[in-house]
This record gives sequence, structure tokens and C-alpha cells, in this order.
Amino acid sequence: MLALLASGSSRSSSNNKLAESENAAQNSNNMSWGTELWDQSEYLAIHTNRGIDALDKYANFLRDRVAIETEYAGKLRRLVKNYQPKKKEEEDNEFTSVQAFRNLLKEVGDLAGQREVVSESLQVAVIAGVTLLSKTLREERKKCLSDGANLQQNLTSQLSSLDRAKRNYEKAYRDSEKAVDSYKRADMDLNLSRAEVERYKNVMTSKIQQSDDAKNEYANQLQKTNNLQQQHFNMLLPAVLNRLQELDEKRTRGFREFIVGAADVESSVAPIIARCMEGIVKAGESINEKEDTFKVIERYQSGFTPPRDIPFEDLSKCDPDSVQDSHYSSSTNHLTIKGTMSANKLRKRVGIFNIFGSNKNSLTADGQKEDFSDLPPNQRRKKLQGKIAELSQNIAQETKARDGLMKMKIVYEANSSLGNPMTVEGQLNESEHKLEKLKVDLKKYQDYLEKASQVPVAASSPQASRNQLQNGHRTSRHSNGSADDHHDDGDDQPDDAGSLSSSASPESGLGTSHTSLPGSGQGSANENAIGDETYYETEVETLNPLGTCRALYPFEASSEGSIPMSEGEELQVIEIDQGDGWTRVRRANNSNGWDEGFVPTSYIECTLYA
Repeated sequence: MLALLASGSSRSSSNNKLAESENAAQNSNNMSWGTELWDQSEYLAIHTNRGIDALDKYANFLRDRVAIETEYAGKLRRLVKNYQPKKKEEEDNEFTSVQAFRNLLKEVGDLAGQREVVSESLQVAVIAGVTLLSKTLREERKKCLSDGANLQQNLTSQLSSLDRAKRNYEKAYRDSEKAVDSYKRADMDLNLSRAEVERYKNVMTSKIQQSDDAKNEYANQLQKTNNLQQQHFNMLLPAVLNRLQELDEKRTRGFREFIVGAADVESSVAPIIARCMEGIVKAGESINEKEDTFKVIERYQSGFTPPRDIPFEDLSKCDPDSVQDSHYSSSTNHLTIKGTMSANKLRKRVGIFNIFGSNKNSLTADGQKEDFSDLPPNQRRKKLQGKIAELSQNIAQETKARDGLMKMKIVYEANSSLGNPMTVEGQLNESEHKLEKLKVDLKKYQDYLEKASQVPVAASSPQASRNQLQNGHRTSRHSNGSADDHHDDGDDQPDDAGSLSSSASPESGLGTSHTSLPGSGQGSANENAIGDETYYETEVETLNPLGTCRALYPFEASSEGSIPMSEGEELQVIEIDQGDGWTRVRRANNSNGWDEGFVPTSYIECTLYA
């Protein structure tokens, strides 16, 4: 019950407020400046001038805002441009975080476009309208004030005429009164002659006539003034003031419409801005840390397994030469790590008999081999697959272009007025040549991929392979190429000169190859230097084998200085890995001779002589 009473009283209160507002609106419609402010023309002139100034102030505000919007949009676009991924960073586009950032930049660019739309719309639709309205209002106000000034001038002139007529009437009346008094005194004075009395009488009559004329003129001017004043304050001036009222209402109404219009401009782009925000949120939510982690593994996974633990070396069971060799191996291993991490600083290795003077396998723009054989197996296959996909896409595009040229040629042959078929012939031949070259490249990289897929992923890294010696023997090489045997009771001893990567070819020249040169000793790397490259003396005598090795995988010799081998083949080791990922081996050929060359250390399992 109380709730019903409360709701009823609330409805009654709202109805009362609505009625009051309607009455106020009706009263305001009945009220006008001409009737209510007939005597405040000066203040109305000041008020209308301030109103137009306020409109101009709003126009200046909009101009400043447009400048800010334009500057903001320009800075957003520059920001997006400055943070666009560089060409060298395109390889990171596969990561979800990088893709999200690129999408974010796109959405921010769209936001900049919407700010430009706001700026242009405010400039065209609002500022131009405000400027035009202000100019029109000032002209109308000036005309209204001019008309009001003319009306006031006419009224003032009529009041001046009335004032002059009244003063003339007052003077004439006083003169007539004096003339009457003079005549009465002269008529009563017995000393004056009849002629003099008659003269006083004529003067009195004249003055009375002048007074009557002035009185009539005063009455006429008074009537004219009252009529003009009544017309001025009841009709003419209210009309001017009402025009000022309409002018001010027009300004106020325009002010309202322009403010609403500016808000509408902002509201019109709000849905698009909201979609941009949704796009940014969607870009952020698309980031998947697990997927990025998997892509990092997929990109950098070499396919090797970590090396085994390094066994303990009992120095009491080794001669001093072993200790020396251990230090040498450690320094060589350090060189291997340094060379692997900084492959771009490697220098060419000048080999025995100058057999490494050239490289048949050309390099790509980023310094890698054409068949990517310097990469680990997994990365090599991925690079080859990407290259095949790129070539396939190029072939598809070139095929479409060729088909288009063929259709154009057919049309030209059917209707020579459209064009000369011979003009297309050259482009068609060029397209055919380019397409044939792309197909040859595709076949070449497909063969590379097939060969790479036939080689299983290595079970261990080159360093681990070097540590996995079958009989647990370790060899210490002297500078003259001979080997001293050391046996550590069956414990596997690592060869610290093992390579961490098979990415360098025999030409890369990481090692200094002292072990393969008789009599070279442990001299400085600056000995026998020519320019910036290390020069090695030619070896004439046959090197003694340091041990044997077995091929874990088949290897196709793709560079000069390397030799092919088949899986399970037994070879002699004549020079250990110098840190460049290659081991020099030898095998007997059918002509009772020897074949020597380099093979990847990660592709073989070595057993050095004790």
C-alpha cells in the first residue's frame, strides 16, 4: 500500500514538473524582447555582440581541435611507420607475438585514419557552418542596430521639434501677457493720447495672435510626437528588438546544432574505433606462448643430441706429451666454439696441394650454401621446404602471366585491329624462359630435399661423436704427424678438439692444421702468412694414419676437397677435426692408390690408435 502511495505521489510530482515546464515554455513563447525589454536596447546590443563572440570562440576551439586531431593522426601514422618490421626481421613473422604486434600496428593505423576523418568532418561540416553563421549574424545585427538607431534618431528629432515648439509657445505666451498688461496700463493712463493707447492695443493683439499660433504649433508638434512615440515604442522598436531576439535565438539554436553535430561526427567513427580496439584485443589474445616456443624449437633444432660426460683423465698414467696434447685440444675446442658462434668472421682455409682453392657450391645472399648443406639436418630440410614452396608460388604466378599473354596473343591474331600479335611474342618467350628456369630450380631443390630426407638425423653432435670412441683410446699427435699410444684402462677419453657444428666446409679454415704438417711444430698462426689468410706448406710425403673411422651416414661430396662415402664404410683418419667440423680421411682405390679428402665429423665414428 505504501509502495502504491509512493508511486502515485512520484507520478503526480513528475506530472506537475511537466506541466510547469510546458507553462514556462508557453510563457516564454508569449514573451518577447520588444515588449519586455523595450527600454534595454543598449544592453540587448551588448548581449547579442557577446553571443556572436561566443560563437566565434567555439569556432576557434574547433579549429584548434582539428589541428590537434590532424597532428595526432599524423604522429600515429609516423609511429606506425617507424615500428613497421624491417626486412631483416621478416623471418620472425611466424611467431604469434610478432604477428600480433603487426596486427596492432595495422589497427593503430586505422585509428589514425579515423582521427583524420574526424578532423576533416569537423572542418567541412561544423567549422564552415559556424563561420558562415557568425558572418550572417553579424551582418543582420548590424542592420538591426542601424534600423534601431534611425528610429531613435527620428524620435529624438521629433522630441527636439516638440521642445522648440513648446519654448516658442512659452515665449509667445509671456510676450502676450506682457502686451496685455502694457495695454491695460496705457488704457488707464490719462496722460497718454488716444493714438498711443491704440498702438498698445495693436501690439497686444499681435502678441496674442503670435501666442495662439505658437500654441497651435506646440499642440501640433505634441500630437505628432505622441503619435510617433506611440508608434516607436509599440511597433517600430519592438520589431527591431524582435529581430534581434530572432537573431540571438538563431545563434543559440545554431550553437546547439553545431555542438550536437560535432558530437555526431565523433560518434560516427566510434563503431569503427571500437572495432579497432576489438582488433587490438584480438591480436593480443592471439599470442600463444606455447606455439612460439614450438616455433623456436622448430627453427633452431639441429637434430643433434648433447655430448656425453667428459671422462676423467688420469695424468699418472699418461706421459707429458698427453698433457701437452690435452692443452692443445682445449685450445682447439675453444676455437671451434668461437668459430661456430661467429661464422661470418671465418677466413678461407688454404688446404694441402691447394685443393681447396674454389667452391663449386655457390652461396646465397645471406652467406649460406645453395643446398643449405652447411646447416644441421632439421634446419636444412626446413630451408629446402621453404625454398620449394617459394619456387612453387613463383611458378604458379608465372604460369598465370604466361596464360594471360597467350590469350592476348590469340585475341590479337583473331582481330588485328586490337593489336599486333608480334608485340606479345617477345614477352611470351621471356615468360616461357623464366618459367623453364623456375622449374629447373624447383627440380634441383626437390632433389636436394630428397637427399636430405634420406639422411637420418644424427644421433649426437660432432663433439659427442668425437667422445664416443669404440675402444676408449685417445691419441696424442706430435707435430711431426706421428701418434703416441695411450690407453686408460678402457675409460672413454674425449678428444677436446671436437667440433660443435658441421656448418663449416673444408674451405672455411677454422683450424690451423698443425697436426697434419710434419715439422710445423706449435708455431704461431702468423707464420708463413700472406695478407690476411694463413698459408700452409705443401705436404709431399704420405701422412701416417691416426686411426680409423666408420661412416654413420652416406655423404655426397658437394664441395671441392671433400670425398663421398657410403654408410658403414671404413676409412683411415689422417687428420683430426681442427674445429671446423671436418675430418680428413683416406681410403684405398681400385688403382692401388689412395683417395684423400674431408668428410663431416658428425657423419663418422672415429677410433683413434692407442
